[in-house]
Amino acid sequence: MATAPAAFLDPALLARISDLELLARTVVDGFMHGVHRSARKGSSLDFAEHRAYQPGDDLRRVDWRLFARTDRYYVKQYEADTNVSVWFALDTSASMDFATGPVTKFDYARFLVASLAWLSKNQGDRVGLVTMGDDLGEVIPPSARHLQRMLHTLGRTKASGRGRLLETLERVAHVTTRAGVVVIVSDCYEPADKLGRALDTMRARGHDVILFHPIDPGERELSFDAPLTIEDAESGVRLPLRPDELRKQYKEAFASHRDALTKRLAAGRVDYVPIETDKPLDLALHAYLDMRAMRHPGR
Repeated sequence: MATAPAAFLDPALLARISDLELLARTVVDGFMHGVHRSARKGSSLDFAEHRAYQPGDDLRRVDWRLFARTDRYYVKQYEADTNVSVWFALDTSASMDFATGPVTKFDYARFLVASLAWLSKNQGDRVGLVTMGDDLGEVIPPSARHLQRMLHTLGRTKASGRGRLLETLERVAHVTTRAGVVVIVSDCYEPADKLGRALDTMRARGHDVILFHPIDPGERELSFDAPLTIEDAESGVRLPLRPDELRKQYKEAFASHRDALTKRLAAGRVDYVPIETDKPLDLALHAYLDMRAMRHPGR
């Protein structure tokens, strides 16, 4: 597999592309350069698309109504029963709308979800989307035909409101009834054990789960020098802060939370991928493909 040039993966450069479809196609085409995998088609009842008739095709698959209109032979293709349903669950709470650089955590998350959805669709998977704020927002069930709807929703969704990640993840677990892959993107402002228990429910339903944790560099380092007043994006609570006095304690607490997430989610067989928003997208794309290759070696 060839990795794309930095221009295809640098979030600061991607932020200049307002069209999410163009962005996703640019990222995936660059990242997967030279890799061509055909989508498997089967005989389920979910129609996927037409393609031109080729000698040897089953004549029962010919769309005769379309032939009557176009005088051309087209074959119906269907979503394969063996294809995977991939749910993308995006945290849309106000805490995601944070940046000390050119890209907020939320925009990075949108870029990532759009690119992974494009990649999954190209592999023949069904893709769907759930947005998670103080409640479930948009729910787009997985389908071979829902990529454009997903990209449109991602393009107009904003990060706002107080997050209720544990409650919304519980509802996501009940929405995602058919076992497949659940890709969650959240800044994980919940205790590791509680978050782990919420994801255990998804694993118990047969899902493979991967959690991407976007982290702003300033959030990790508390990279402020002068005294300031900070405001909680979700509660509105304001606190005076002297970064130089609290930085060491803050960084230790932040690292401890990440370590706890790593251990608890590994114990639940959830793939946990912390990723910094100033880093190219290739780490996240590789992590996704590695998880899929390990859990679904035949794909």
